[in-house]
Amino acid sequence: MNKINLELLAPAKNLESGIAAINCGADAVYIGAPKFGARAYAGNSIEDIAKLIEYAHKFWVKVYVTVNTIIYDNEIDEVKILIRKLYEVGVDAVIFQDMALLEMDLPPIPLIASTQTNNYEIEDVTFLDRIGIKRIILARELSFKQIKEIRKNTKAELEFFIHGALCVCLSGQCYMSEAMLGRSANRGECAQPCRLTCTLTDAKGNIIIKDKHLLSIRDLNLSSYLNELIDAVITSFKIEGRLKDISYVKNITAYYRQLLDSLIEKNSSLKKSSSGYSKIPFTPDPDKTFNRGYCSYFFNGKDEKIGSINSPKSIGKFIGKVSRVTKDSFTIDTNEVLSNGDGLCFFDERGVLTGMNINNVKNKTIFTDQLLSIKKDVEIFRNFDHKFNNELKKECVRKIKTKVEISESEKGLNISAEDENGVSVNVEEIINKEPAMNAKQFYETLKKQFSKSGDTIFEIVEVKINLTAPLFLPIKLVNQIRRKVFSSLEKERRNQHKIDSQKIEKTDISYYKKKLDYKANVVNSLSKQFYKDHGVEELEEGFELQSNYSDKVLMKCKYCILDELGMCLIKINEKIELPLYLSNNKNKYKLEFHCKDCFMSISI
Repeated sequence: MNKINLELLAPAKNLESGIAAINCGADAVYIGAPKFGARAYAGNSIEDIAKLIEYAHKFWVKVYVTVNTIIYDNEIDEVKILIRKLYEVGVDAVIFQDMALLEMDLPPIPLIASTQTNNYEIEDVTFLDRIGIKRIILARELSFKQIKEIRKNTKAELEFFIHGALCVCLSGQCYMSEAMLGRSANRGECAQPCRLTCTLTDAKGNIIIKDKHLLSIRDLNLSSYLNELIDAVITSFKIEGRLKDISYVKNITAYYRQLLDSLIEKNSSLKKSSSGYSKIPFTPDPDKTFNRGYCSYFFNGKDEKIGSINSPKSIGKFIGKVSRVTKDSFTIDTNEVLSNGDGLCFFDERGVLTGMNINNVKNKTIFTDQLLSIKKDVEIFRNFDHKFNNELKKECVRKIKTKVEISESEKGLNISAEDENGVSVNVEEIINKEPAMNAKQFYETLKKQFSKSGDTIFEIVEVKINLTAPLFLPIKLVNQIRRKVFSSLEKERRNQHKIDSQKIEKTDISYYKKKLDYKANVVNSLSKQFYKDHGVEELEEGFELQSNYSDKVLMKCKYCILDELGMCLIKINEKIELPLYLSNNKNKYKLEFHCKDCFMSISI
């Protein structure tokens, strides 16, 4: 029976984070190229990417590199050279947005379609599938039902986000940052205007809600729905966070590694897509690293509040309510152990997130001369756990289980090693066959020394010794032979790592639309040619090439402000004076509610 490969895909801000993610159990990592990644401030040199690949491929972990911005005509040659370099250092795939890549003469490197290729509509996903894209990253707004329908109609690998920050705009197609500040999200420079405060007013200028983060939403956590995603045959389970610190990467990767391993252990039809296992020296807890509160977004439809409208900052883990307040202290009713150095926060009477560091705590009572208007029954969150943060500094270690057998050859010794994947090597060592004076000590020493793996990637689970007679072997020689064997096995593992090769052939498959607007993100001649070759007759140039935004939708959102505020136009009887407006400083945006399809759009 062919088993289903499950891939846990972790983010890597840099080489250090990438190695940490691998050690904590990632089956694949994604990292930014030196340029043209959708996180402009998370670029990495080719040299560091090559080092990450060298480390990853020992465990058959894959490395994907983001080249997923839109590309201007004067950058096309630079992008081609970049992808050639990535191919030469052994990158497993490139994540892209711009269709110009499909018109370039590239080496046979697999391409993964980013969410920005509008992978919400089934027609877009099936089109990418039909033209030969190896993997498609689905929009985070999709429900379980929609994902299953896409799976039924596609052959490509499907990647889906399971954890991390969410973009409020459908499939990440946002133009507000470019319109407001000239910082294009499509160019990796998003200024995150969705996290700013704004005021909601009606058509008559009446304030409905003032100075709240009305477009800020909580973080995604689908840890309770992994079985459903497996049922939908999702190939890759993706963690968001290429700008997150290494503690976040370690904690969240280890958390999902343990969950997936538990599911694999219970289901013989599943297996992980890489090798080895991780020794994790801490107890992972996603509540204890950066989060704005969690939601399942639209995985089960609209069944929960998803906004973080009071604050876009991390609130951490709820630990309890205030049970007592004095003039210089307050006590929390909690089962958690509090420590000096912890960070606490709460929402005050105005709904403003307020925080403090603990400098003096006794049991559950915090002593401070800055009570910050804390009152009885206020909910307290810990957004920095000092002890847990120190635990996260401990290194995860990844090992591959290996067996060793030592036998005699005509001229000396033959040492074979075979790992858990069946990769094996044989090393023959020529020695002078002098008999050992102490047979028992010889066998004990030989077994003991070959049971050691040191700082290699191997864990020796069995040593067999098949010799006709004990031999005299200096410890120094035994250790030298052992190092040679493990070095050879590690090299053989890298050689046997399979790097997929794919050359996308041009087709005449028609796109499902004849007319495309600016949301197709066409800013170069090659992507324009791509769409024309696939039957598009009318094509508007991309948003970044335009100067008049007056008729443009800056965001299309499945998230609805009115629904979040309990004012859904379908559910309430009271009349709301439409249209509604969002204002922030000098900027004012018009909201439109497409209730039939349950979408909200924002325009100037």
